[in-house]
Amino acid sequence: MRDINQICDYIISRLKSDENVPLSNIKLQKLLYYVQAWHIAIKNTTLFDGKFEAWVHGPVNRDVYTRFNSSKYLYSEITQDDIIDKDVSSKLNKDEIKHINLVLDSYAKFSGIQLEEMSHNEMPWIDAREGYQPNERCTVEINEITLGAFFRARL
Repeated sequence: MRDINQICDYIISRLKSDENVPLSNIKLQKLLYYVQAWHIAIKNTTLFDGKFEAWVHGPVNRDVYTRFNSSKYLYSEITQDDIIDKDVSSKLNKDEIKHINLVLDSYAKFSGIQLEEMSHNEMPWIDAREGYQPNERCTVEINEITLGAFFRARL
């Protein structure tokens, strides 16, 4: 299993070097979520360590949020300078890269807000927030079994 920061670094590298796609913390969070969701659905296992909580603005991994939560990112995008492991592509295997790229090809065209809205209409996030008001703080983890089942049904 990979470290979530390796997958972050790969996504940043791919989107910023190949296509220079705008990338905010919220967008990165959702892209990671969809990479993990589809991996669970297809392979029946997680790609990386780390859980997602059902926050007000959609699924969030607390470690990644902390990594990109400084004042630097309030008005600035995540850039290649934010990559920890510049050689991460050589550490991921071909299947991992193929999987991540397929998800990015489908989801990276959307803004962070659009991805947030998408996640708000999906059962894994909705189920985790059961009993919470729309703007109420929630740290309930999104159930990976529910996540896999929901996305598997979309195949």
